[in-house]
Amino acid sequence: MNYRHAYHAGNFADCFKHALLVALLDSFARKPTPYFVLDTHAGAGGYDLDADPAQRTGEADSGIRRLVHSTAPELARYLGLVRELGLYPGSPALIRAVLRENDRLACCELHPEDAAALRRRFRRDPQVEVHERSGWEALTGLLPPKEKRGLVFVDPPFEAKDEFQMLVDGLVRGHERFRNGVFAAWYPIKQMAAVRGFYAGLRSSDLRDIITVELHLRDVTDPDRLNGCGLAVINPPYQFEEQALSIAHAVLDGVGDGEVGAGASVIRLADE
Repeated sequence: MNYRHAYHAGNFADCFKHALLVALLDSFARKPTPYFVLDTHAGAGGYDLDADPAQRTGEADSGIRRLVHSTAPELARYLGLVRELGLYPGSPALIRAVLRENDRLACCELHPEDAAALRRRFRRDPQVEVHERSGWEALTGLLPPKEKRGLVFVDPPFEAKDEFQMLVDGLVRGHERFRNGVFAAWYPIKQMAAVRGFYAGLRSSDLRDIITVELHLRDVTDPDRLNGCGLAVINPPYQFEEQALSIAHAVLDGVGDGEVGAGASVIRLADE
């Protein structure tokens, strides 16, 4: 409840996960049948990078403000949406921008101010539902969707010490309700012990067909810094592994400073 994404909007982690999010969404458009998206930790939907919260941290300066000048073809779709939407778009804005006429979005946000901002943004929009509720609860309460196919995007704040375990538990619960769905979950990389524990939790579950896409800005030696981040994807679309690696490298080329240990990778945690 204390987390406000306005302080971190447009940082390198946003660029990484949002570029991958757009690629995942575009994969659903290959078929004409409608799809559903559940955004479990939606935030406010859009952020003014010139406002005090963003200015106070300056994280966007080494994120989207650098990456927006990239000419990498892998990022053209994502960066085009960022320019088109104006304020730095949160995941709900990006998702809504690519939905087709019969597709549907459900956003969950527990912070009352951000939930109110989402309601204002999507008022009278018949394709978007806004729920002021826990995204963890929504993984069972709002699944499965009537569309029978779709994406569940899980982007928790990682304020709680046990949030990696909460993420594993949430993915397992959600997958039990929506086995055909694609699940994409963001996680921070501050220390590798926690990340390896996350891998182990996923591998020991009954989940199958899992990859993780990771971007490292530097060696993971300082647990007080956000040294990188990853996106775990369950049931990734056809050819997404190769596409995701290209996107991660393109983001790193745009925001990285060439520090020791920097890199991007795709790891397969479980086969189909």
